[in-house]
Amino acid sequence: MEAALTILALLLVAFVALGVYATVKAVGAAKRGVDRTITQARRTVEDTTLRAKSFGQVGVAGELAQLRLSLRTSMRATQDALHAGVAEDASLAESVDLFRRLSAHGLELDDELKRLEREPDRATVAGLLPKLRERTQRITHSAESLRWAARDRARQFADDDLDALNAQIDIEAGALRHWAVDEPSSQTSGAGASATAPGQGPGTEWPEPAASADPSVGSSTADEAWSGPAREESPQAITAPDPRLRTTYPWQKSTRPETTN
Repeated sequence: MEAALTILALLLVAFVALGVYATVKAVGAAKRGVDRTITQARRTVEDTTLRAKSFGQVGVAGELAQLRLSLRTSMRATQDALHAGVAEDASLAESVDLFRRLSAHGLELDDELKRLEREPDRATVAGLLPKLRERTQRITHSAESLRWAARDRARQFADDDLDALNAQIDIEAGALRHWAVDEPSSQTSGAGASATAPGQGPGTEWPEPAASADPSVGSSTADEAWSGPAREESPQAITAPDPRLRTTYPWQKSTRPETTN
């Protein structure tokens, strides 16, 4: 009884622990989903604001907004391309690591540009713009190099796969049309088969007739072997019975010899 209670208690504890674990995982997944949604919404709002500033403002503020917008757009496009490609091509893992290191420089530059947007000294900010523009171009150029290299690699693999598929389809199509090439040879073989008697195809060996002491028996056996079905026997001539061999009975009259006068 105590063993049964112990087993039931352990099962209850296991079910409770499993329920707590599942609840924690579900809450964590929901929290990550909410955080991801909030981050995407914040990013969309910030990109829209930067786009509006780059078109609506002139001078230092508009220049800073344009640099941030180009940097963020290039980095996000490269990130999406590499993450999508690494799922199918494991060799892009090193490219992802390089992009992660490049992203650290990009985030640092984005934070610096964001701080300079709130800087009241526009003259100092205007003096820093050439260096900021150069850094932005270097980072975006590196990001675009990784992105286009990954896309070219994927395109090359797709082209190679398409070439191999086209070659296989050509071979299959040729095999399906092989009847058109074999039609003359099949007609020739059909004509030869019609000219050959049934059962006498190439490679067929007929048995030799059995040896017999009587030549007539051997010739008839050979004729039957080559001519197929046995021929009907020819009708025999009717021979008149010999009177001398006829059996006489007592009631029969004897024949009188003929006399010559």
